[in-house]
Amino acid sequence: MNLIITCARHTEEDAAGELARMLGSMGDDSPDITVTPMSGIITASTGVEPASVPAKFRETLEDEPWSIRYCLRVIPVFETVKTDIGEIADAATAMALQKMPGDATYRITVEKRNTGVSGSEIISRVARGISNPVSLEHADATVLIEILGGTTGISILRDSEIFSAEKTRRGMNT
Repeated sequence: MNLIITCARHTEEDAAGELARMLGSMGDDSPDITVTPMSGIITASTGVEPASVPAKFRETLEDEPWSIRYCLRVIPVFETVKTDIGEIADAATAMALQKMPGDATYRITVEKRNTGVSGSEIISRVARGISNPVSLEHADATVLIEILGGTTGISILRDSEIFSAEKTRRGMNT
C-alpha cells in the first residue's frame, strides 16, 4: 500500500473506480486497489510515485471540477509496517531523521482505525527520537501515522502534499 484514500461511506467502489481512472491517466493501468473493511477507506499500491498523485488530483479538480466526485482525501504512504508500537516508532523516527532538515518544525499525527494501540504512546515514542522543534500550529512537516487495523502507513508530508477535495474546492471559491 502506498496510497490511502478516504471517501464517503458506501461509495468505496465508486471511489476505487475514480482512483483507477486517475492512476491510469498517470500511466498505471493496473494498480492494486483494495476496498478495506473500514467504511470510507480504500488503499492502493501503484507504480506511480505516490507523492505525485495528490497533485494530479488537485490539478484535475481545478481544471474539471465535476470529474472528482468520490475521492475526498488522497494520502501518499512511504513505508508500511506491522501495527506494533516499536516498529511504528522505529520506522517513523528513521524516516523523519532522513527526510526532515534539522531546523524544520514538525508535528505528529496519528489516525487510528480498527486498533487498540495507544496513539499517545506512539507519539511520545516517535518524538523521543526526533530532536527537531515541535510546532502543533504551523509545522513545516507532519509525521503522519495511519493505522488501518494490523497495517500502518507512515509518511512525512507538508499539508500541501495531501489532496483534500474540500480544501481544494474552498480555495477555488475565494
